[in-house]
Order: sequence, then C-alpha cells, then structure tokens
Amino acid sequence: QVQLVESGGGLVQAGGSLRLSCEASGRTSSTSAMGWFRQAPGKEREFVAAISASGSSTDYADSVKGRFTISRDNARSTAYLQMNILKSEDTAVYYCAARKSVALTTRPLYDYWGQGTQVTVSS
Repeated sequence: QVQLVESGGGLVQAGGSLRLSCEASGRTSSTSAMGWFRQAPGKEREFVAAISASGSSTDYADSVKGRFTISRDNARSTAYLQMNILKSEDTAVYYCAARKSVALTTRPLYDYWGQGTQVTVSS
C-alpha cells in the first residue's frame, strides 16, 4: 500500500502563489506517475496536472497552463505543484494521486489518492 499526504494549502489573495507538496510513504517503489486533481464545491473532480515516473513528461489542464508547474523529487518520494497567478476559480480541494503505471494520464485512473488540501483564493 501507498499513503499520500498533501500539504501547503491555505488562503491566498488573487495573483498570489502557493506550493503544494505530496509525500508518498509505504511501498513507494510501486508508484510511478503522479497527478494532481481538484474539486470545487458543487463540481466534479477535475484534472490539474500530471508527471511521469521519471519526471521527463508532464501535462496540464488548459485552465492552469502557464501558471502551474508540477515537479517531483524521487529521492524524497515527493511531488510538488507550484501555483502562480492564482485566481478565484482555482479555489478547490486539491488531491494528489499516484499510479502503478510509468506513464502519466489526465484521467482519474490512479491507484492511490491523498485526503486533499484546501486552497482558497480570495478576490
């Protein structure tokens, strides 16, 4: 089993920045690609960003391209989501996810999920 713990959420003004972290523990050798999803009140969970096992490939939702950056430090078993130029519509609970496959995916086809961290952007 793999456990994922997100951190770094909080309240920020529009235009500000936050960096989310996702630390994996347990059988981390079984995890490969990782992703971030978010869910706003009354809306379905949506894809935000994903990164391959090696970190060489990344993908982003159109709504965050140019503002968010996903990265990972495999030595620390940690993935990050740097969020810049935040907007009120970025307000949501952000979830980290990991999958056994090497390749990233934008679909919620992940094997492990974190509990989520709240990000609130005030306008």
